[in-house]
Amino acid sequence: MDLLNKKCVPCEGGTAPLTGERTAEYFQALTGWQVVQEKELVKEYQCKDFAEALAFVNAVGTIAEAEGHHPDINLHSWNKVVVTLSTHAIGGLSINDFILAAKIDAVKGEKFPTIT
Repeated sequence: MDLLNKKCVPCEGGTAPLTGERTAEYFQALTGWQVVQEKELVKEYQCKDFAEALAFVNAVGTIAEAEGHHPDINLHSWNKVVVTLSTHAIGGLSINDFILAAKIDAVKGEKFPTIT
């Protein structure tokens, strides 16, 4: 499944969130993410220092803005970044969450290879 070449699309309320097999199918394309209560995708990244963590947060923000899909981002403990994805309009997961997760991991590998 090539999530990197997909584009997030606006999601309206009234659309059913992904569950079960569909969530599992998209989840297999990701590495290191956790599904929380079938409503959120969560991943923590560890950076080498505060500057790298802040730069990573800004890179995630740039991707999110380009996709029109915005995660919760928490920089804590000076070098750790937690990204939480959920489609708030539907109260759960949509394809957009998986697309954005894949794109965040791709930028991590391209621009921030020391982030684990």
